[in-house]
Amino acid sequence: MANADVEELIEEARRAQAKAYARYSGYAVGAALRAASGRIYAGCNVENAAYPLSQCAEANAVAAMVLGGDREIAEVAIVGPGEVLCTPCGGCRQALAEFGNAGVPIHICGPTGDVVEESLGVLIPHAFGPDNLADPEE
Repeated sequence: MANADVEELIEEARRAQAKAYARYSGYAVGAALRAASGRIYAGCNVENAAYPLSQCAEANAVAAMVLGGDREIAEVAIVGPGEVLCTPCGGCRQALAEFGNAGVPIHICGPTGDVVEESLGVLIPHAFGPDNLADPEE
């Protein structure tokens, strides 16, 4: 991907972050992913007073992608507010792995412009997915 393409993805994640509903933690996160089709989908975290019912930015971006008719992730950007970069939680890593592959680049961005790139395979090296499940037609 060209640098301009990565910057566009990060900017979409920042726009999503600005819309986050992080009333309880104050920790607003935005995520954007580029599908294999080239379309970009974004999501933000949405908290709930019952913390386990909160929704992560990455999972919301995946849901937007599925709703948009795409099923394959090509690239992801995540923007968090803290000095320590915000990597996807375990559940979001699993959601990304469901629709991506080990080589998918994940751009992890801080508020000051710091960007670290990792592959999905580094973040979840032995992902469990559809290939691990028995075929229901067998």
